[in-house]
Amino acid sequence: MGYSKRVAGIARDALRLILEACKSTHPKEFAGLLRSDGRLITEVLLVPGTTSDEGSARMLLDMMPLDISIVGSVHSHPVHDLRFSEADICMFGAKGYYNIIVAYPYTEMDWACYSPSGERVNLPVVEA
Repeated sequence: MGYSKRVAGIARDALRLILEACKSTHPKEFAGLLRSDGRLITEVLLVPGTTSDEGSARMLLDMMPLDISIVGSVHSHPVHDLRFSEADICMFGAKGYYNIIVAYPYTEMDWACYSPSGERVNLPVVEA
């Protein structure tokens, strides 16, 4: 699948929101979608019907909004492990090019971004 929506980075405020959401749902996983303003990832969308527990988070694809500004997904790992699982890889391709995993303890050093194929993506944090 080709992904034409590329961004220059993630807004620091958006990253901080993600980190706080992950902390507030701990020890359960957090999951959401990433929205771009065309240049940066600036927002996180919560999908109705999303469920989570200590081992997984599930977003219902049929509840995803029809929104061309969605460029990826974010979810947390309640343990300090930024590696993706097979289930993560399956989810990555369905939601866009940028797929962020945030690991406990959810600081600005505890996240990584991956492409749909699982390659690490450099996603700079930008003051917006």
